[in-house]
Amino acid sequence: MIEETTNNASNFVSEVDSAFVFIFGISLFFLFAITIVMVYYVFRYRKSKNPKATHIEGNHKLEIIWTVIPTILVVIMFYYGWAGWKSQREVPEDAMTIKSIARMWSFGFEYENGVTTDTLYVPIHQPINLDLVAVDVLHSIYIPAFRIKQDMVPGKPDFIWFESGKIGEYEIFCAEYCGLRHSFMKTAVKVLSQEDYDAWYKGSSQTAEGAGAEGKALFQKFGCFACHSIDGSKLVGPSLKGIFNNKRMVIKDGEEIELVADAEYIKRSIYEPNADVVKDFVPGMMVSYKAMIKDEEVDQLIEYFKTLE
Repeated sequence: MIEETTNNASNFVSEVDSAFVFIFGISLFFLFAITIVMVYYVFRYRKSKNPKATHIEGNHKLEIIWTVIPTILVVIMFYYGWAGWKSQREVPEDAMTIKSIARMWSFGFEYENGVTTDTLYVPIHQPINLDLVAVDVLHSIYIPAFRIKQDMVPGKPDFIWFESGKIGEYEIFCAEYCGLRHSFMKTAVKVLSQEDYDAWYKGSSQTAEGAGAEGKALFQKFGCFACHSIDGSKLVGPSLKGIFNNKRMVIKDGEEIELVADAEYIKRSIYEPNADVVKDFVPGMMVSYKAMIKDEEVDQLIEYFKTLE
């Protein structure tokens, strides 16, 4: 831990805010100073007061002053930025690692016990190291209250860490345009007391009961809810309410045909999403999950879809 978090949302709040206030203060000072000088010279050397232009030679002392002072200020600004960057790249040895997975258009968080959630749960006063993974396009995880942001580049492992000193719920956004539903790619981090977190962690480790429980967990893990509703509302993709064994009008090879959404249809839609595109929906919006999901997981999803009456 590089500093005490006290009651701040994260340990980086103070240093980021201090850098911002310093840079903003300097900028504001020079904005007013330069404006005042400009206004003064506009009136002092207007035509009525100075009808004949006066030739003025260069002033080396003045040139040195306006070169040295801005240079010093820029170096100080650089130091603030470098110090903040350095502290965000030095992960404490006792940090808890949680995998953060970004895909169009949702975040998923995978814990050491194997549980995956669409909301980030963390204990207070515990360093958290987010192992960042983007599975499709460029994303960027941004937690404004924590003053942290990091791009998530496909094929390039990266990380970001924080420690929260204040219990509460804070928004998470994707800060890099990633497609049609980029603005809907948001979730939250919930900071819990250590006792509440331990209880949540223990409960999440237990096997869920009920029909389609495993499939529902997979549905959340792969971020399917970002494009498919389960209540009949229309999103980027068709709603999954009442999907199983019901008829659907699809566009296949340029022709409009009717198909029954049986297990084979659902499996094909997951592996080859552009083979049978539901009418009135745009093809190409879903990537193939063939390399990301196992056959048995597809079966679990189908069992979950059967419950969506």
